[in-house]
Amino acid sequence: MCTAKERSALEVTRCGWVNEDPLYIAYHDEEWGKPLYEDRKLFELLMLEGMQAGLSWYTILKKRDRFRIAFDGFDPGIIVQYDEVKLEELMNDSGIIRNRLKIDSIVRNAGVYLQICRDEGSFADYLWSFVGGEPRINHWEKRAEVPATTPWSDAMSKALKKKGMKFVGSTICYAFMQSSGMVNDHTLNCFCRNSGLDPLR
Repeated sequence: MCTAKERSALEVTRCGWVNEDPLYIAYHDEEWGKPLYEDRKLFELLMLEGMQAGLSWYTILKKRDRFRIAFDGFDPGIIVQYDEVKLEELMNDSGIIRNRLKIDSIVRNAGVYLQICRDEGSFADYLWSFVGGEPRINHWEKRAEVPATTPWSDAMSKALKKKGMKFVGSTICYAFMQSSGMVNDHTLNCFCRNSGLDPLR
């Protein structure tokens, strides 16, 4: 596999949302749309997608490493125990998005995550059930055709909200489905179109 820098120098076609930042190129080429099945990684991704609300994923991606440090590696067992001192510490951390509602939602969602794992046995299995357990392969020719929501994301959003999660609207859930590989939305002209099915475990 060539490096992101080497790939960026090649005349390859990528999805239209990718900019020229090597960080974004690497994310598109190596992560976005590849099936992800690990519970904790899916929790992290869903929480970051929630943080994205009203912003851009590029903004979140540039802060992702700091988010991981600030939120203890997105370990739900630790996050669920955050107290007011920790929450104030997060609100004073300029390296993350300092939105109290979003921060509080991650703490609440950590508790819901733990309950889902107890009830369903696996957070991954539960989330993947909304697409029938395997990636849905779409066939978009251009970026403008890609929807913001689908019946799958509507169903996931409704179910997660019913369980008590916050910042899991249908648009957020569909972006999560795209990034976690539950759907393959690489456009037909993207060089990652077929390679995007290799799972990240």
